[in-house]
Amino acid sequence: MSASESRTGLPQSTDSRPLYYLVAPVGHPNYGDELITAGWLRYLAETAPEADVWVDTHSPGPATVLLDGLHPRAKFTDTLWRLCWEAPDEDPWRAAAWVREAVHNPGMMPRLHHGIELLSRVDVIHVVGGGYINKLWPKQIGLLAGAAAAVERSGGRAAMTGHGLLPVCDDVIPLLRALTDHFEVVDVRDDASAELLGVQTGLDDAFLALRPEQYEAAEDLPEVMLCLQSDLVEVGVGALAGAVLAMLRAWKVPGHKVGVVEGVPRVDREVFALFERELPGARFYPFSHIWTHGLPAAPHQTWISTRFHLHMLAAAAGASGVAVSIHPDYYATKHRSLEALGSNWTLLEDLSQVPERPTAGGYRPELLDQFRSSKRVLAAQVYAPVVRPVPEPEAPQPEPPAPEPSARARWSRRWRA
Repeated sequence: MSASESRTGLPQSTDSRPLYYLVAPVGHPNYGDELITAGWLRYLAETAPEADVWVDTHSPGPATVLLDGLHPRAKFTDTLWRLCWEAPDEDPWRAAAWVREAVHNPGMMPRLHHGIELLSRVDVIHVVGGGYINKLWPKQIGLLAGAAAAVERSGGRAAMTGHGLLPVCDDVIPLLRALTDHFEVVDVRDDASAELLGVQTGLDDAFLALRPEQYEAAEDLPEVMLCLQSDLVEVGVGALAGAVLAMLRAWKVPGHKVGVVEGVPRVDREVFALFERELPGARFYPFSHIWTHGLPAAPHQTWISTRFHLHMLAAAAGASGVAVSIHPDYYATKHRSLEALGSNWTLLEDLSQVPERPTAGGYRPELLDQFRSSKRVLAAQVYAPVVRPVPEPEAPQPEPPAPEPSARARWSRRWRA
């Protein structure tokens, strides 16, 4: 048994080896979520290869395969996500309270006892970015509550970066503000979330992960690329299919010049399947392809995307595009945040309209350099050395006076004498 393991086999953090704990929705998979966590693991491999790194996710098995080897000491678990699922109901207040109490009292979930005790030793617990803590998934506010409880026990640092918190229920706003008061670093990616918490607007975490290797190095990429999801489509999948087909017809794009990208397996195939016969020769790029070979994005292309991170990555490659909002309270906010940063894409919210084919390109390279630098500055704050408070020594207590001997003890002494 190594010095870094307990008798139970649970890895132990040492004074010389920090314990970093990432909370992320990876392994489903979803291209944007995987990209963000991969970026943080690569950053820690560069800056803290000796650290113990745990990733808490709803799907630790698939995440282990997808992200294997990005950090030499990364391991995967699902403690906080399981605690959220075990919360008594969907009410976010009760879910948060239950998770927070369970982290302080592991006996509430004895099957997760060792996982909860791991939380009690974290140096940094980092709830990485995305749009997964809002009223669409109300129990997941328990992830913030669990992180707050973890640092209450460990004395470490809690951080949240690159979050989008909309849509939010009005009665949850005081809870969000109270929980984030326990976080040393609070970073959100859109103006509405920043106003909600009273912080400055930051950047999505995927800007930290941008690197040339994320793009497919092929010369024959299609001219027009589609990424169309079938989940969270408030306008209806038929309306979405009709709007996209109308754009392609108005732009006179033949099928063999179209490519279709899958950000989430199967979910991003269904809308295309509704009009696939109208686009003979179109190429389909499944998630497995883009994760292995890179995103097929290039400056000469025009994209039509409902997915937020495909908008970001394609614009970062220099492509022009149309961002289609399918959920006014959720996706419109996300796409607007990229538009405000200079993506140059057209935002389409009225699906009855057919926009002109955009030609403005994507992000300017100097902007991307600035965004990457800003995220690295933030990363250095998240993973700065943690100085734990040293408890003050207790004042010595005077020894109590010796008790008077009992009558029997006095008689025993006389008898022995």
